[in-house]
Amino acid sequence: MRYSHLLPAAALLVCAACPSADTTQKAVDAMASINAPPDQLPVMENKDNPFHYPDRLFNAKVQANVVLGIFIDTTGMVWPESTRVVQTSGYPLLDSAAVHGAPQLHFKPAMTKGKPVAVTIKLPVFFRYPGAPPLPGDTALNPKAAPQ
Repeated sequence: MRYSHLLPAAALLVCAACPSADTTQKAVDAMASINAPPDQLPVMENKDNPFHYPDRLFNAKVQANVVLGIFIDTTGMVWPESTRVVQTSGYPLLDSAAVHGAPQLHFKPAMTKGKPVAVTIKLPVFFRYPGAPPLPGDTALNPKAAPQ
């Protein structure tokens, strides 16, 4: 059986599925903007700390850092389902407290060319016991604490 009569129809179907140059450029631009850093980073607007220090670890004076990966949409809201631990504190209770507090965060959204854009960021969460000695590297976070 010969299928040569189907070739023009097949070619027509393939070309019908080809995107136009304009559509292709829009897709490339959209993908490039996903990976491009915004002109302005998001700014946290919370007045109160949404991260609850677990009582058991607070009473034991445990201090540690958790780094979260969070997705912030164009309205400045954190999508809870996007939140994940990027760097563990080594204490599951602190990691859980950080993840649990993230949905209460609200940000001024990131901006590119004056328009709000969605971004994924790494957010460090610091659990510090008042009056306890600083952790190594804390002086880098607080220049006033550096020895003179």
